[in-house]
Amino acid sequence: MNKEELVKIVSEKARITQKDAHELIGTTLDCITHALSKGDKVTLVGFGTFQVRERAAREGRNPRTGAVLHIAAKKTPAFAPGKLLKERVIAGGRKLVGSRR
Repeated sequence: MNKEELVKIVSEKARITQKDAHELIGTTLDCITHALSKGDKVTLVGFGTFQVRERAAREGRNPRTGAVLHIAAKKTPAFAPGKLLKERVIAGGRKLVGSRR
């Protein structure tokens, strides 16, 4: 699924225009991105958690020459799925007994 397909599904399920759904999804993603850029964690209960993880500096090797390379430390976005998301993926998208939707 790409963003436009998501917009169409959200507009149908929420009974809003595709333009409004596109703006809603875009704003949501912008807010998540902004929070992560400030170093904040974003938790969507049942869905998962977006956070920034620090990757330590390390040594790597050039596979062609075998030369040792220094790989600098960096920050990278990460996502950890929540319990409900994991259960739904395992169930193949079927509704689970007692689930919220």
